[in-house]
Formats: sequence, C-alpha cells, structure tokens
Amino acid sequence: MTAIKEIRAAAYRVPTDRPEADGTLAWDATTLVVVEADAENTTGTGWTYAPAAAAVFVTEALAGTVAGADAMDIPATWTAMTRRARNAGRPGAAGYAISAVDVALWDLKARLLGTPLTRLFGAARPDVPVYGSGGFTTYDDDTTRAQLRHWAHELGIPRVKIKIGESRGTAPGRDLHRVAVAREAVGPGTELYVDANGGYTAKQAVRLASLLDGQGVSWFEEPVSSDDLAGLRLVRERIGADVAAGEYGSDLTYFTRMCQAGAVDCLQIDATRCGGYTGWFGAAAIAAGHHLEVSAHCAPNLHLPAAAATPGLRHVEWFHDHARIEAELFDGAADPAGGTARPRADTPGHGLTLRPGAAGHRVA
Repeated sequence: MTAIKEIRAAAYRVPTDRPEADGTLAWDATTLVVVEADAENTTGTGWTYAPAAAAVFVTEALAGTVAGADAMDIPATWTAMTRRARNAGRPGAAGYAISAVDVALWDLKARLLGTPLTRLFGAARPDVPVYGSGGFTTYDDDTTRAQLRHWAHELGIPRVKIKIGESRGTAPGRDLHRVAVAREAVGPGTELYVDANGGYTAKQAVRLASLLDGQGVSWFEEPVSSDDLAGLRLVRERIGADVAAGEYGSDLTYFTRMCQAGAVDCLQIDATRCGGYTGWFGAAAIAAGHHLEVSAHCAPNLHLPAAAATPGLRHVEWFHDHARIEAELFDGAADPAGGTARPRADTPGHGLTLRPGAAGHRVA
C-alpha cells in the first residue's frame, strides 16, 4: 500500500487582462484553487476554477478522508469523498473541491508509477483538436478582431468561439453585429462558434439562429440555461447548428438526463466541476452510450490527458482566461498552434508544476 500522506489546498486570485463578460455574468478576476497530494516524497497537483471556499472545503472536509488512503485506489477514494460531501451537496464548492483533489490524485499516481497520465489512461490519439474561445461581450470590435485573427491566422487554429446573449439576451442587435465582425475577422475557412451562456429564451434563440446561420455559425453553446432541457431540445430540433451544453453538470445523473432528453448534439464535460478525471470518464461513457461526442469545457491544460484518452472527443476549449492563467502560473503548459495541442508524454503525470511565483496571487 502506498498511503497518501497529506492533502493541501490554496486559492489564487488572478486579475483578467481586461474586463470580461458573457451573456449572464461579468468579472475582472478569476480564482484558481490548487490541490497538492503527497505520498512517498512525490506530489501530485490538481486544480479547479472556483470560489476560494472550495479550498476551505478541501482542508476542512476532504483532507481527513483522503489522508491514509491508498494512492493506487482512486475510485475508492473518490467514492469516499462524494459520501463525505453528502450534506454539502455535489454542486458548487464541494463539487469543485472533489474535482481538484481527484485530479491531484491521478497526477500523483502517474508520478509514483513514473508514467505520463495519458499512458496511464490509455491514449486514443497523440494530440487533440482545440478551438480558440473568448470574444467576450465587453470587447470592442477591434479587440475582438485582434483576438480572433491571432487564433485563426497567426496560430492556425481553424475554429473559434465568441460570447453572445449580451445582458441576458436584451441586446440581440449587438450580438448579431459581433458575430458579423467575427466572421469578417476569421474569414470563410474558419469554423465559427457562439456561446450564449443561457442568456436567451428558447424561442428567442431559435429566431436568432436563423440569422446566425447566414454567418456560417456551426456550434450554438448553451442557447438557454443548461438546466432547461426542454428548451435545449426545442432549439436543437429547430436549428441547423449543433447545440452543446452540459458543462455545469456535477454528477452523472445530470449528464444522463441531458442525453436521454435529446437536449444536445455534443456533451460538454468539465473535469474541474464534475468530479475530476474520474467524473470525466464516467460522463464520457454516458455520452458514448447515447452516440454523442464530447467536448472539454475550459481548463485546457488540465483536460488534455483525459481528452487524448477519450475516443469520442470532438475538441478542447482553449479558453482565453484559463489558458492565460495556466501559462503564467504553471510550468509545462501546451501550445495550441496549428489547431491541436499535445499532452505531455516526456514526463510523469500531466506534466504541469505550479511555479513559486504563483504565491503572489494567493488569497487563501
């Protein structure tokens, strides 16, 4: 038995490079919660993007459950964590906390075995397709053009996404203008995606989709709230673009309901919210059982090993905010040039290590 010695958690608040907003939320900083797990003089690292309360939950509720467990038996530890969180609820801070610990445990196991995570999981492909994601509603036209042109023309990423649904769907004219700006910026050969973050009603989304189709939009993410399965299904049945949602799901029951409802064309999975890598593979299995592809939501470097090990993967979201933070705070971040990114195969685990300089952003 290789006993887990200690679990530590810390929160880091990183300012955005400019104000950011989507259809239903605005922010000027992002909080990263990092978990470290120790066994036999080896440390595994996991993280999530969550309120600092998730770090407190790790320390106060999960650390005692995980310490002393066998580092090789992650499913047993994952089950123990979910049971410990029963009265806290899986959504919210508890779900984020479990996810970050689970990622740290998988990274620890791979490092103890001296193997890259993708080899431990079993690779389905050497690298994964990515799409550039940003285009926040706070951006002016010039900022949007510069970001999208950087991805499409300088880095050669053949698919990009912008935010729409501004002010909870009350500015559809500006939404359509920004989509036109995006199409002009990337040209006809680049796939164009949009994400409303649940800002529209179902019928409003259907009406707008007919106009978005004229700009070649092929991916409509969360046109209505991810909780509105009937609304998602209505939009999916009425429009030509693929409808995607699911990233806020924190348990496998939610993903099952979404697939059974016929609500999406592609299921989005976020390992930083749904229970880490353990939760990712459970959700991916549910999607496969319903003949759906999956897409990784945000946290691109964290998702790369699991994405590369998933046969039914469509792509990984190269989300501007998280990609910038991971490149700044971790050694070993990947390069999306050419439209694909490759998980680390030359070092054990996921290959990312928190830099000492991250301490300057610590808030908990």
